[in-house]
Amino acid sequence: MSNHSQAPVVWLLTDNKPGHKNQLKGLGNRLRVLTGAALYWISAEEYPVPLWRALLGVAPAMDTALPKPDLMVAAGTGTHRLLLALRRLGKAKTLVLMKPAFPLGWVDGAIIPAHDEVKPANNILHTEGVINTITPLARLTSKPEALILVGGRSEHFDWDDDAILSQVSDLIARYPQWRWTITDSRRTPETTSERLAELQSPKISVVHHTRTHDDWLSHQLAASRAVWVTPDSISMVCEAATSGVPTGLLNLNARANSRVANGIKRLTERGLIAHWADHASVMAEQAERHERLWEADRAARWVAGNYLAAFQQSGKEARQ
Repeated sequence: MSNHSQAPVVWLLTDNKPGHKNQLKGLGNRLRVLTGAALYWISAEEYPVPLWRALLGVAPAMDTALPKPDLMVAAGTGTHRLLLALRRLGKAKTLVLMKPAFPLGWVDGAIIPAHDEVKPANNILHTEGVINTITPLARLTSKPEALILVGGRSEHFDWDDDAILSQVSDLIARYPQWRWTITDSRRTPETTSERLAELQSPKISVVHHTRTHDDWLSHQLAASRAVWVTPDSISMVCEAATSGVPTGLLNLNARANSRVANGIKRLTERGLIAHWADHASVMAEQAERHERLWEADRAARWVAGNYLAAFQQSGKEARQ
C-alpha cells in the first residue's frame, strides 16, 4: 500500500460514457487539489468481470504497472462488477457515484443525487444534481453575452421543437443588444438543430455540438453573463449553475414522477436557477451571489475527510 507520507493513489473506474466520465473527472480534479491524489483511469471494458467474481469480491488480474490504490471510485452501471470484484483488494476504500443496483453495504461509501431519495446514512453524501468539472467563476463578465444550451428528447420531459424555438426567438427579440451563442447536444433532434442553424446572424452564433471540444463549455460560460438551458439534462443544468453565471430554464412539460424534474425543482427552490417566467432577473446585471453550487468540491472534501484523511495537505488547498 501507499506510504502515508506520499500522495494517495486513486483509481477511477469508467464505462467511458461522457456523463459518467465527467463526474469522475470533476471529483478526481478536486481530490488532486485537496490531497495531491495521483489519478489512474481504468476502463471497465478492458476488465470484463463474471458475476461470481463480483459477488465474491475476487479481483481479476490487473495491469501490473498500476500502483496499489488507496481509493477506487466507480461511475456507471458498466463499472459495478469491476468495483465489487476489487472491493477486497488490499486496504483500498471503495466508492460509487450515483445510486447502484447492488446493496450499498457492499462498498465503503456512495455519492448520490438528493433527487434519488436514498435514505441518509453516514457513508452516503447527497448532492444537488450531479458532480461536474466546472469551477465557479471568480467574477462575471459585464459584456451582454448570453449562452443557450439545447438538449433533446429524454424520459423526463416532453420534447417540443416549437416551444423551444419560440422561447429562443423570444429571448433574442426581447434583448436585441445582446450577442448569443447557441449549441445543441448529441440528443437534439435533427429538426431542432436545423431550425436553430437558421438563426445564425452577425449577433447569433450557432455551434453544432460536433464542433465543440472538452473545454468549450467552460470557456463559453466564462464569457457569458447569462445562460439558458433546456431542463431535460440535469448534468447540463448543474454545469451552468455551478459556473455562477445567472441560469434560466427554457420551459418543457415534465413527465409524472420524474426524478430529474424533482432535482431541478430543488435547484429552483434554492434560487440557483430561474424559470422561464423570470427571464428579466436572469438577464439583469447581477450582484455577486452568496450561495454557490460546487458539488465536486463539497464531495471531494467529504471523501478526503472520510476516506483519505491521512493524506490531506493542510494549507495547500486551492483557494478558488
